[in-house]
Amino acid sequence: MAEVILKNVKKVYPYQETKKKKKGAEEKKTNLQITEEGVLAVQDFNLHIKDKEFIVLVGPSGCGKSTTLRMVAGLEEISGGELYIDGQLVNDVAPKDRDIAMVFQNYALYPHMSVWENMAFPLKLRKTPKEEIAQRVSQAAEILGITQYLDRKPKALSGGQRQRVAIGRAIVREPKVLLMDEPLSNLDAKLRNQMRAEIIKLRQRINTTFIYVTHDQTEAMTLGDRIVIMKDGVIQQIGTPQEVFDHPANLFVAGFIGVPQMNFYDAQLVLDSDGKYAVELDKAHVVLSDVKQANLKKNNVKPGPITLGVRPEHLLLTGAADNMISGQVEVSEMMGSAVHVHVNACGSDTIIIVQTTELENPAAFSIGSQISFTFSGATAHVFDRETQKNLEA
Repeated sequence: MAEVILKNVKKVYPYQETKKKKKGAEEKKTNLQITEEGVLAVQDFNLHIKDKEFIVLVGPSGCGKSTTLRMVAGLEEISGGELYIDGQLVNDVAPKDRDIAMVFQNYALYPHMSVWENMAFPLKLRKTPKEEIAQRVSQAAEILGITQYLDRKPKALSGGQRQRVAIGRAIVREPKVLLMDEPLSNLDAKLRNQMRAEIIKLRQRINTTFIYVTHDQTEAMTLGDRIVIMKDGVIQQIGTPQEVFDHPANLFVAGFIGVPQMNFYDAQLVLDSDGKYAVELDKAHVVLSDVKQANLKKNNVKPGPITLGVRPEHLLLTGAADNMISGQVEVSEMMGSAVHVHVNACGSDTIIIVQTTELENPAAFSIGSQISFTFSGATAHVFDRETQKNLEA
């Protein structure tokens, strides 16, 4: 029920020289920027979250997403920039006075209290009247489907039930902003899918602003109105799930979003005699779509070496014989509805997704067999080989 605005927010940790490593010990690599102030865990973070919007911060481990969430919660001090919640500058406001609630990865339930007592606890601290506490707890329990567990202790619950209790304890407060820090990461795959659906339903039933942190891009794509992709403390792209999937800003976003990840090749961008852009890879010469032509011309892109990206589901096994790319099958994974074929082509591992309904001859994808494929000019992504930025952006 509130806008959240982050302006030029940064988090700096003191830099400590690492001790001498033991002989043979592996050195930890980090790409975080180190300045005179210290290590920049988050830098130049700008984001305007609308009222009741569901925002997902996603990225690999160590990218700064949880640090950003903790700064919004007030659990980490902001080193620079401004944080506004519902129009109020809250940089120096205590966490308890920010009117936010947080769901932690490890549930953080009190083991000696019943489910009812766990959910009622934040309201008791606020000295809420008993009748209102009972009403809010009952309502939250009904929304989350845990009414029958209110008398149980957390140890008598499954992982999914505990997570529901943790969410219930957060929503009884009716916070302006609900923060969730990888709440599903401790659950098994089936339960994670189920809880993901529960969170989508919950979002429809309560009026609050959500900020959700995950490293799982499937969660990000299914839950978020917009997703914020981070790497090394820096925002790489902000957009709707479909925008990010269809128009990745750079090579990192293209590789991070999508399962299996996008295939990349060293290719050439050329201009045909009619002035149209085309991509050359192996024997293939593919003219780009009209939309891509317009974007590249608008950016005045010059022909030259590029990184070509094509998603596994967009590679085609049919096309003109003189316009195909050759490769050798190395691995074939049966996934039920589709086969993921790993092919050694153009010096890189290529993944092709073939639907089982289109599988006429399974032996064609046996290990060691030769295979030919191509791609469409509408589904090709072209990136600058030096800067790794999308040339259409």
